[in-house]
Order: sequence, then structure tokens, then C-alpha cells
Amino acid sequence: MTKRVLLAKPRGYCAGVDRAVQTVEEALKLYGAPIYVRKQIVHNVHVVATLEARGAIFVEENEEVPEGATVIFSAHGVAPSVYESARDRGLKAIDATCPLVTKVHQEARRFAAEGYDILLIGHEGHEEVVGTAGEAPANVQLVDGPGGADSVVVRDPAKVVWLSQTTLSVDETMETVARLRQRLPLLQSPPSDDICYATQNRQQVVKEIAPSCDVVLVVGSRNSSNSVRLREVALDAGARAAYLVDYASEIDSGWLADASTVGLTSGASVPEDLVTEVLATLAGLGFTDVEEVVTAEERLIFSLPQELKRDMRAAAAG
Repeated sequence: MTKRVLLAKPRGYCAGVDRAVQTVEEALKLYGAPIYVRKQIVHNVHVVATLEARGAIFVEENEEVPEGATVIFSAHGVAPSVYESARDRGLKAIDATCPLVTKVHQEARRFAAEGYDILLIGHEGHEEVVGTAGEAPANVQLVDGPGGADSVVVRDPAKVVWLSQTTLSVDETMETVARLRQRLPLLQSPPSDDICYATQNRQQVVKEIAPSCDVVLVVGSRNSSNSVRLREVALDAGARAAYLVDYASEIDSGWLADASTVGLTSGASVPEDLVTEVLATLAGLGFTDVEEVVTAEERLIFSLPQELKRDMRAAAAG
């Protein structure tokens, strides 16, 4: 029996994650340790541990950051009140929010200013949802999946719009929108798709490979929304089994006992070296034939936050 791996591409780091991780790395180089980071910079156990080892200190709230110190806000975005509390403590704030999340924040502010009710499709308690809702708390209602559509109450059915967390399942989000539209036929859509290009691309290639796979392995952390979605997408698309692992060492050889084809992908906050380690483990179990399946090319790069670039330029000019 030939044992093969179908390796999904695109996989791993998206432009927003790359920018956020680089922001912490460059800040450590420029200002020296410690650098404080509010919340996990990205939702990945390995990335957080690596940055901690270099001198990043992860905190839950600005109150834990010494007055006058540097704090970086995570890729998931923060509510305006977080900026205010940073100013009150005299913190030097560097905003590593993904530009695609910032776009959703801008949409929330604009629609709120125009008097719309905003139905925010997302997962309760997720940092990104908390940040977006914080832009217009009086106008935003959370809709957590299709089941949440039935309890929505709006002031004016003709002035209602949906926005979404950027890392959701595309299919489930559209199902939620369809349920909302049954009750609110005049529901408007955001001017451009809120679910980020990287989330969509990673889901699309998994849909492509899953029907051919006995098992799909997703490298990613359990608190990573887009990684968890990839596992669900794999199962929905026809994989017989799918597992989420942070490290190659978590792979149970029993999962692969009867498998001839294993799919492999990684969430948008996962560095490629973790995928390389999984490939090595799979090779050790006889899965030596690796075929990369490519459904999109990603070339997007986001520049570093303005505050950081300004200080880097000043240091270079010295």
C-alpha cells in the first residue's frame, strides 16, 4: 500500500500573523526586553512560548503593564477603551491589529454612525469579537452561529447589516446569514467580505483534499479559531477523521494505522517549522510520498505598525 501525504497550500502564516509576530521581534530588538504584549499576540502555543523566551511578557490587561512601558496589542484587535486605558497609564502602545480586522472595526464605526443595528457573526468571548463589538457596543448584537439567528431583535428591519469575525467557517457564516435573511429580508451585507482571504484560502484547499483523505492533520492550537475551523471543514468535506495538534509529538500512530492518505495543513498562526516536523514524523511512519496541492498563491504583505517603523527609522538614522 502506498502511503502518501496531501500537503495543503496555502497553509500556515497569513500576512496579518506574520506582521504581528515580526512586530514583537522588532520591538524586542529595538527597545530591548521586556516588551509587554496584551493577550496572546497570535493564537499559537509555540509562537507565544518562543517570544516569551526572547523577553516578551504576555498580560491579560493594560493594568498589568508597568506605567510608561511599551505594550503591543495583539493581531485580534482591541476596543477603543483599551487605547484609553493605555494612554491613562502612560504606556507606549504599538498596535499589531491585523489590517483586515481593522477594516471590520471601521465598518462597525461607520454603520453605527449611520444608525444601523449591526449583527456581528462570531464566537462569544473571542478577542476579535470583543474588540469589534467595543467599537459600537450600543449597536452591535452577537450572533454565534446559525442557531443564534432566531433570537435577534432589531430596532428597524430596514437598517440592519451583518459583519463577521474574520476567522470563521465561510460555509457556516453564509448559513447564518441565510437564517438571518429569512427573518430580516432587508439585511445588508458588508461592503466587502469580512472573512479574511487567508481563512478562505486555507479552508478551500482542505475542501479540495479532504474527500481523498483517510485522516487530515491540522497543525494549530485549540484556542485558534481558524485552526479549529479547518478541522471541522475537513470532516464536513469528507475526511474520515481529522485531528488538531500543536506539535508532531502529539500524533498518535493509532490514528494512522489503517490510513493510506493523510492530509496535512496548518492554521494561519502556525510557523512552517512545525509542519516540517509533522512531515518528518509521518515519513517515519511510512508516509514518504508527499504531494503538495495548491489552490491559490498568496503574495500579500502588510507593513509594520507606523509607531514601530518611525522608531526603527530614527534608530537607523542614529
